[in-house]
Amino acid sequence: MLGKLAFRNVKRSAKDYLVYFLTMTFVTALMFAFNTVIFSKDLQKLVNVVNLMQILIGMATVFVVAIIAWLINYMVRFMLQKRSREFGTYLLLGMRKKTISHLYMRENMALGIGAFLCGLALGILLQQILLSVLYSMLQEQYRLKVYLDGRCVVMTAACYAGCYILALLRCSRRFRKMNIRELMYAGQQNEEIRESHEERKKWLFPMSVLFLGVFGLWLFFGKEWNGGTVICYLVGLVLVIYLFYMGLSSFIVCYVRRKGNAVYRGENLFLLRQFSSKVRTMQFTMGTLTALFTIAFLGCTAAFMFNDYQNQILEGKFPFDVQIFSGEKDEDFARELELLEQQAAVDEAFTYRIYQNGTNQVNVWMYTHLQVFGERFRNADGTPKMENIEESSGGGNWYGKYDTYMSLSVYNHLREMLGYTPVSLKEGEYLLHIKERIYRDTGDFSKELSIQGKDGELHCAGYRTESFSLDGHNGADYVLVVPDSETDAMEVFYSELAADLEGEAPEDLGERLDGLAELSEEEMLDMAGHAEISHHSTGSGTDTMVVYYAKYLVRDNIIPEVKYMLSSIIFPLVYIGLVFLCVALTVLSVQQLSDSAKYKFRYGVLQKIGMKKRTVTGVVGKQLFMYFLCPALFAAVISGIISLYISVKFVDATGVRTSIFQYFGITCALFFGIYAVYFAATYIGFVRNVEES
Repeated sequence: MLGKLAFRNVKRSAKDYLVYFLTMTFVTALMFAFNTVIFSKDLQKLVNVVNLMQILIGMATVFVVAIIAWLINYMVRFMLQKRSREFGTYLLLGMRKKTISHLYMRENMALGIGAFLCGLALGILLQQILLSVLYSMLQEQYRLKVYLDGRCVVMTAACYAGCYILALLRCSRRFRKMNIRELMYAGQQNEEIRESHEERKKWLFPMSVLFLGVFGLWLFFGKEWNGGTVICYLVGLVLVIYLFYMGLSSFIVCYVRRKGNAVYRGENLFLLRQFSSKVRTMQFTMGTLTALFTIAFLGCTAAFMFNDYQNQILEGKFPFDVQIFSGEKDEDFARELELLEQQAAVDEAFTYRIYQNGTNQVNVWMYTHLQVFGERFRNADGTPKMENIEESSGGGNWYGKYDTYMSLSVYNHLREMLGYTPVSLKEGEYLLHIKERIYRDTGDFSKELSIQGKDGELHCAGYRTESFSLDGHNGADYVLVVPDSETDAMEVFYSELAADLEGEAPEDLGERLDGLAELSEEEMLDMAGHAEISHHSTGSGTDTMVVYYAKYLVRDNIIPEVKYMLSSIIFPLVYIGLVFLCVALTVLSVQQLSDSAKYKFRYGVLQKIGMKKRTVTGVVGKQLFMYFLCPALFAAVISGIISLYISVKFVDATGVRTSIFQYFGITCALFFGIYAVYFAATYIGFVRNVEES
């Protein structure tokens, strides 16, 4: 009997909670697809850093489970409140509380199990899409294959069931404490609007907007950022979000009381009263939804940043198929060349030297002028802090002990290997090859340098900014190119080997080259006597997004691995963003659909006083639009300010050629695309419920 009643109630409530059911299905599918990455043995065989993605997806799952638990608890409590009159009637008819509680739990468990099973089916499809993207990043071919790992299913089911059971138990305890009167009137609690101190509370609205502007200025122009500052900033934002809705409701109430000019235009009075009452009864929920929207915006924006970086910059960081460093001045790379010829088809292998003349004025200028360093290496009067610079150079953090030089013939040979056009220099000239990102920061600073050659000062013949392996191999951030006659008078700094391969490099070529560096104890002792090996630290430049400084660089091995590392950040961010977005939109949608029965009477009154049916549906659209847009628009403003700040820093730090508005713009397009789907579904359901007799 209870089973039939529970089944009937689930069917009856399906139209009001369909959006909730579909959201839980989609969330289950996402959890299953991403859990596949954690347990996939095939992925573990392909990359050595698979644990990074497993850890980050696991951390993302914790946040996802927390918000899903909040959603389920909210929905279970919300449905209990909406159906409290029904349960009160059951009690009046003689049913026991325990029986009604079991009935309600059965209904919710049936709804949850149905969403879980549908989610697993959809999750298999999302699994294929996710794995296809991952394999393409790893430059591997993916063949469609269904992964139904028992651990993956159990983990998904455990997270899902745990959230449901905890929510139902909590709701059951609350239900057992309620009497018949409380149940009969619980559904009317949200209709009670207590207006008190509205004139005072309305000022919270402009104050929250003002403080939001202050936080934006603080973000862009604040100089001291540390852990305490960040915490204060976040706490301030949270307060602004929640105080905003408290003030907004009071502001609208006071505006209606004053009979503002817009109150009696069209349907404005009806819409304003409906909106203010809803905001008043849902202040905390609206603030929470705004926070969820903000996190979704920021997560997706950051994901698009990392994705843009790997598409634009990553390929250029490793321009040569193979590049090898050696601190030996006369290194011939015999062992490396032998291994390369055994493992791959070598089209060309070129050995060359990087030089130094005992000066470091370019390094000093970089330390004291680049934005990334700020005031760290500069005194109050603008002069260099040489102690800090020497300490940093000795450790090789960013730049080496000396400026790096390259001969013109070697430079042109390397340009030819990369497909660039050759350059020419006259005697007494030099060329500065620098990262494009650095050049956009510094501009032409040659007049502030005094580069000395063997016969006097050299004059700058220009700049080049193409990709040139300036992360510690061909210099760090830059290299000075001079005529061959100048390097003849310089000392060799270190040696390099650049090689072109026919086709792709073997998957384990990098590992085999690394094996050559595992020297025996006798070799290490023998090499310890060569001072030039140990004390020449070249640094790795000022890149902050991806720093990959190694003796052996194999392009086809490194790029897939780095892409996978970046994907380990991108995927969890998108995962969290989508879940948070769908959860927030689900709450908005279910709230309105469940209240449609109450609004049916109000819209019926509007029709009876002469409002046409078409006008009524238009008013419904305006009401839903105000309700849906308010938290979304407020979150877009908050996240837009933060995203703009992050985008500026990201573009400056990475050198991507992208507008600072593009990342947030793409996020908004995705966000409001999903928003439109939920809004349309809610609008159709709401109009249908209102029009029912």
